[in-house]
Amino acid sequence: MRYDYDLIIIGAGMVGAALACLLGKERLRIAVLDRTLSPPFDSAGEVGLRVSSISPASQRLLEIAGAWPAIRAVRLCPYERMHVWDSGPPRGEINFDSAELGTRELGHIVENALIQHALLARLGELPEVTLFVPAEPQALTSEADVVRVELDDGRTLSAQLLVGADGASSRARELAGIASTGTDYEQEAVVAHVHTERPHARTARQRFLATGPLAFLPLADGRSSIVWSTAPEHARSLVEGDASAFAAAVTEASESTLGAVTLASGRAKFPLRRQHAAAYAKDRVVLVGDAAHSVHPLAGLGVNLGFMDAGALAEVLLDAVAAGDAPGDPRTLRRYERWRKSENLAYMTALDAFHRLFSNSDPLLGSLRAFGLSAVDRMAPFKQALARRAMGMAGDLPRMLRGS
Repeated sequence: MRYDYDLIIIGAGMVGAALACLLGKERLRIAVLDRTLSPPFDSAGEVGLRVSSISPASQRLLEIAGAWPAIRAVRLCPYERMHVWDSGPPRGEINFDSAELGTRELGHIVENALIQHALLARLGELPEVTLFVPAEPQALTSEADVVRVELDDGRTLSAQLLVGADGASSRARELAGIASTGTDYEQEAVVAHVHTERPHARTARQRFLATGPLAFLPLADGRSSIVWSTAPEHARSLVEGDASAFAAAVTEASESTLGAVTLASGRAKFPLRRQHAAAYAKDRVVLVGDAAHSVHPLAGLGVNLGFMDAGALAEVLLDAVAAGDAPGDPRTLRRYERWRKSENLAYMTALDAFHRLFSNSDPLLGSLRAFGLSAVDRMAPFKQALARRAMGMAGDLPRMLRGS
């Protein structure tokens, strides 16, 4: 049977575009669909409010995809240390240092828009990849050997496999009839950039408050990007209040760890929700990234888990093709689902436990938190194992990322 493409990827965001780069360079014919693209990236413009902490494993994946040189050439900020502490009392804290792990950095803070820009630029260099924008899927039909997507303009595309990489409100997941379960964290994340009285010293910082964590992420221009997860009413007041009140609130909530804070950008907020697909694969449709799972941002794992999905799916698909199997073969998709669903569920369970433990004012739990943080800080082998796992330097990684 003839297909228009080997794969159709719905969603040209960071994860979908990364997967297209990984597979497109292996000469698979790929269609990437999205309803819209972000405005062209302006390297001389303001740093975007949405940034991600990119782990060493994700950096390696972006290098293999061919996008990292373009990212590095514009702007990013490596961070070598991380300081995490509890609001207390009693006070507990833990510190991570790249020197203790034998690495140059723990990760990099990079704008989401820059990552997507670099990936899309790389896609434009791959002759086997075709980008359809705007394109809105209206119907999906899976048959024994083919999956067909009907677009809103009347066109129909066919492939051996369809990948849903279109975010938490995935249209691909909906059309495939894959259910999902979710929990509202009853929090919103407030994002902004700030100037601080003292330099960030390439250190990521996070303080756990009863209402949610406040993170300071270092930026290349010396400012810090903050992500403050808090109750919706408080989030609204932080975003809509005047700049001086916002700065005073952040300074107080951070215990002036970097001195006085002043607002240095606009402000935005977005709701936080845990969501997990009941299945990652069904009838020649497979899910990656937020279409399969969305997590609390307290550990900065979100897009990194999505990149690991992309690396794992690329591996199983290329193994299948090398063995003479079709990309949409159910055995291939089951291998991916078993692999990534178990990994993601473990992270989601751990993050939920952290959220429940730290986002409350129970004095008994406060004592437990303080003891736990300080105890782990003194247990060097255990602390290093935790760090290596979070950095993608340990665990069940795709072959291309092992040893990264």
